[in-house]
Amino acid sequence: MKRNSISDTKHWLRTARTITEALPFMRRYSGKTFVIKYGGHAMVDEELAALFASDIVLLKQVGVNPIVVHGGGPQIGRMLKRLSVESEFVDGLRVTDAKTVEVVEMVLSGTINKSIVSAINAAGGRAVGLSGKDGSLIQAQKLKRTTRDPDSNIEKVLDLGFVGEPTMVDPRILSALQDSGLIPVIAPIGMGPKGETYNINADTVAGAVAAAAGASRLLMLTDVVGVLDKKGELLSDLSAGEVAGLQQDGTISGGMIPKLETCVKAVENGVEAAVILDGRMPHSMLLEIFTGAGIGTLIHR
Repeated sequence: MKRNSISDTKHWLRTARTITEALPFMRRYSGKTFVIKYGGHAMVDEELAALFASDIVLLKQVGVNPIVVHGGGPQIGRMLKRLSVESEFVDGLRVTDAKTVEVVEMVLSGTINKSIVSAINAAGGRAVGLSGKDGSLIQAQKLKRTTRDPDSNIEKVLDLGFVGEPTMVDPRILSALQDSGLIPVIAPIGMGPKGETYNINADTVAGAVAAAAGASRLLMLTDVVGVLDKKGELLSDLSAGEVAGLQQDGTISGGMIPKLETCVKAVENGVEAAVILDGRMPHSMLLEIFTGAGIGTLIHR
């Protein structure tokens, strides 16, 4: 699934006077499902947020079935600070006690989710907001993490509280919404076997939703242009095997590793391809989908 050169994208930008001219090219995805992980700068910048909403509506209008999964870490942090609730992170994950998970659910399923829904509806779409608890959409279990003490070399289990991981996503709910012409907007909250509320990483939820829905694409909007090589050049497409090699030689590191692991897992579970995409660029989704080269890093089998 090698892609054309980046010059193809630049050529498209120079020659396509209107989005309408690109619609015939895009109709190859008509009837396909795209899962979009929405977060980072794209979500907190008002202008980018409005463009994102209009782009989601356009995708629906040309026959694509978009499913939005959103994050909200900065907004959660601000609310916890406002409520004087202490917050601790372990390995990049927020330790979530009973009091914290109430705030997390309130912010994710309430303020943020409904703001995105309202923006899409205002742009002419028909969006519906839900969390993983609605209709038992996302069943979850407590996330288990271990760490090794560097001095004693003894492995110990980390207790992250109500931080979860998906065990099952019910695609029937998503299909029913899509058949009704609705755009699902999902907050990354899951429900445990006893009705517990779990805070789940939004990237992880997006990958699980994409696999369960049989998505053609998983689009991960981030605050970087994509995966870069050691010279700082964009790698336009990677196989799952190449991702593993780049991790081993240190080309990819830090926060990019879990994102790519999510992408690889998604394609291994049936998603045609996943894309690491710069959400800071206006219309980045359209540029990725409408052109042969795309603008991000595409991960495939």
